[in-house]
Amino acid sequence: MAIGSPLSVQLWISVSLLFIIRARSFYLPGVAPEDFLKASISFACRHFRAGDLLKVKVNKLTSTKTQLPYSYYSLPYCRPNSIVDSAENLGEVLRGDRIENSPYVFKMREPQMCNVVGRIELNAKSAKEFKEKIEDEYRVNMILDNLPLVVPIQRLDQGSPVVYQHGFHVGLKGQYAGSKDEKYFVHNHLTFTVKFHKDMQTDSARIVGFEVKPYSVKHEYEGNWSKTTRLTTCDPHAKRTVTSSESPQEVEDKKEIIFTYDVEFQESDVKWASRWDTYLLMADDQIHWFSIVNSLMIVLFLSGMVAMIMLRTLYRDISKYNQLETQEEAQEETGWKLLHGDVFRPPTNSDLLCVYVGTGVQFFGMILVTMIFAVLGFLSPSNRGGLMTALLLLWVFMGLFAGYASARLYKMFKGSEWKKITLRTAFMFPGAAFAIFFILNALIWGEKSSGAVPFGTMFALVFLWFGISVPLVFVGGYVGFKKPAIEDPVKTNKIPRQIPEQAWYMNPIFSILIGGILPFGAVFIELFFILTSIWLHQFYYIFGFLFIVFLILIVTCAEITIVLCYFQLCSEDYLWWWRSYLTSGSSALYLFLYAAFYFFTKLEITKPVSGILYFGYMLIASYSFFVLTGTIGFYACFWFTRLIYSSVKID
Repeated sequence: MAIGSPLSVQLWISVSLLFIIRARSFYLPGVAPEDFLKASISFACRHFRAGDLLKVKVNKLTSTKTQLPYSYYSLPYCRPNSIVDSAENLGEVLRGDRIENSPYVFKMREPQMCNVVGRIELNAKSAKEFKEKIEDEYRVNMILDNLPLVVPIQRLDQGSPVVYQHGFHVGLKGQYAGSKDEKYFVHNHLTFTVKFHKDMQTDSARIVGFEVKPYSVKHEYEGNWSKTTRLTTCDPHAKRTVTSSESPQEVEDKKEIIFTYDVEFQESDVKWASRWDTYLLMADDQIHWFSIVNSLMIVLFLSGMVAMIMLRTLYRDISKYNQLETQEEAQEETGWKLLHGDVFRPPTNSDLLCVYVGTGVQFFGMILVTMIFAVLGFLSPSNRGGLMTALLLLWVFMGLFAGYASARLYKMFKGSEWKKITLRTAFMFPGAAFAIFFILNALIWGEKSSGAVPFGTMFALVFLWFGISVPLVFVGGYVGFKKPAIEDPVKTNKIPRQIPEQAWYMNPIFSILIGGILPFGAVFIELFFILTSIWLHQFYYIFGFLFIVFLILIVTCAEITIVLCYFQLCSEDYLWWWRSYLTSGSSALYLFLYAAFYFFTKLEITKPVSGILYFGYMLIASYSFFVLTGTIGFYACFWFTRLIYSSVKID
């Protein structure tokens, strides 16, 4: 979202992102992209002829150690005559992207050697800034024709494919020339490689790769410095290029740094529609795919066993209850049929349950539609910020269903103040999430990071919440409350039935904690790759498998909740409303614990602010997962209890 543009234009840009189809179906690399929406691909492709200007854009500086992005020009890099910010969508701003122009300008298919970008002289402050960024292993991100810059790294074992690293490090830290002290060196010479695919018919070319090899070089020259001064360390006229054997450029106070670059062009057989495969195949896909398939097979097997047991047991119970001939036989029976007069008694704190169920419906609709868009290729990684924008906009518009679901359930509980319950639905979860987000954003702002959301974007978020989401929740609540109340299949007694003493394994806390293990087991392998893409700055692209995992999660949440609810009713405990929600919702607890395990085993975060950011955002994610899975389990149990009590004869 362009920070300074009118709000109407911002919203239009955000909505339009959902309908821009990029290069290919990224969730299944290897599928012939030529056959995938050719018309949509062609208009986004840019053709370049020899001599055309290629302008490199710079993005944020990123580090996996701090998770705090910074603007490229937060360091004293050489600047163009005027810095122009690129228009960004809502998702890019929230991700901390800051795309700006740079002094790096190429001419298509015209190699350049030792181009001087500029010269800076460090002072104590700028030297300290460089050292801090090098210490925290910050990387510089650049973009050419919407392709991120990567550094090719050859693996040690022979025959292995080249690994690509996003962006190049600001510099490196180490010892040099026999010095015992570690020093800081900046990467001030860049050797770019632009790969292009040539069109034989038009003699134009399309960019399919953007690579770089960074070097730290202490450039030297004769005489006084001027724009026309020739460097003795890399003279293009002498055809002397920079190598790794050159003396590195140290970062110290009063040191001068000269920034230079080379650029070469390589013709490639990679077609334009497949150019993102290099970026998407950075992970070890064989392990990834095998793990996911293995997990899905286990979960499917367990789900099938659970479903078979439930169907057989229920069929026997219903047949037995319907064959009872005398009242004496019925009185001697034990089991879930005896609870017919209490099983639909409204739970304690039913208003809060209605709010959580409505919010869960909102989440379910948002994730389902987003998954469908992603699987169809609408939200490819090339569309920076598109996924985040889609999630926010869909959350806003799904408020209609949130209000409807909460009002319908509220009326079934004989509630009369539908406006009150709708208001709580519209504000409770978003208010809690926004409060945490605001505190985290204040911490980011305190660190002077570009990840801090600007005031204009914060205002846009508040407008989406109050201007669109809240009214839609009220519209849905009004429609839902006007509908006839859901009728219970059996009548509820006026006097509550006494609940007998339960066995230890039917203790609510134990039962709830056990119920969350299986849903978490259905997603934890995929969760590893999702966390890696978020916190280690990798691309996530296997949306097809993610959609299957999501469907498995739904089935697993539903079945485990139904099984435990059935055992609870057989133990003559009719307080199933909240337990059904918490049973599958408890998987969020395991998600948060796994996030903590991931933090201490996979991440190298050392700063307190970065740790607070990680756990703050993972708390929001876990809370969202709790609402989603809890609602799925609740509706499954709700359908199950209505089904079984409508299937038996009640005198």
